[in-house]
Amino acid sequence: MLEQKKLLMIVNPRAGRNKSRSPLFDAASIFCRAGYLLSIRGTDAPGEAKEIAAGEGGGYDAVVAVGGDGTLNEVVSGLMRLDRRPLLGYLAQGSTNDFAASLHISGKPAVAAEAMMSAAPRQLDIGRWNERYFVYVASFGAFAKSSYSAPQAAKNALGHFAYILEGMKDLNTLRPYQVKLTADGEVLDGEYLFGAVCNSTSIGGLMKLNPERVVLDDGKFELLLIPNPRTAQDLQNLVLALLNQQYDSQGLVFRHVSHIHLETDEDLPWSLDGEYAASAPAVEIVNCQRAVTMLLG
Repeated sequence: MLEQKKLLMIVNPRAGRNKSRSPLFDAASIFCRAGYLLSIRGTDAPGEAKEIAAGEGGGYDAVVAVGGDGTLNEVVSGLMRLDRRPLLGYLAQGSTNDFAASLHISGKPAVAAEAMMSAAPRQLDIGRWNERYFVYVASFGAFAKSSYSAPQAAKNALGHFAYILEGMKDLNTLRPYQVKLTADGEVLDGEYLFGAVCNSTSIGGLMKLNPERVVLDDGKFELLLIPNPRTAQDLQNLVLALLNQQYDSQGLVFRHVSHIHLETDEDLPWSLDGEYAASAPAVEIVNCQRAVTMLLG
């Protein structure tokens, strides 16, 4: 007799708190009908999803993160501690769900669950930022702070607009950061307003990348840097390039890279999948190619 497959749902009850929880029961029913013996664990505090995934995930065939991108980050970070990683699923219940949008994961739990159970698993790259991990983006500078400082209530109510409102508070304090990056051997030394290392077609819900240029399992990140404009014309060109999503335009730096070393003498806080990461004088960012296998529709 074949041993029954087991699936663990790790649920963050605080993500998207204004959403009804009843659709999650429909998703759970779909997992059960697909032959999984289901366990559900709720989280009570930040970091708990990571510990549950690391401590219990190895005993399951699949682990499904239920929450926002921060919850997904925690679950993946926990699974990365395991030698044998179970299949990964994601029921996006947060306020922006950038990563889910990149992968066309439905925000309706039942629809997403049906897609997970019917599609072939897909391998995905994961980023390592020093000793931490990120699923789809590590960023610094302008608007990076807003991704983790916007109040949760505002995120739940306003979604993308909450990030824009929070980011507008930074406009008067926008300043360049002097950094030195070595990206796959290329040295980029200068002043930058914003930098992002991503494996996604959306950055912070504000900036979009062409899906045809983003391959999620190719061992490469997309690196985007916004240099400090020297003149009013430079600033106008940058704004137009960003609005038109012309990331290869003169003035912007856009690369496909697998390894980045960054050094700075400044206080440079980061955002990893929307979660705060303290400044470090040296940051090593490595692409962990096809590190997780995800259930996707």
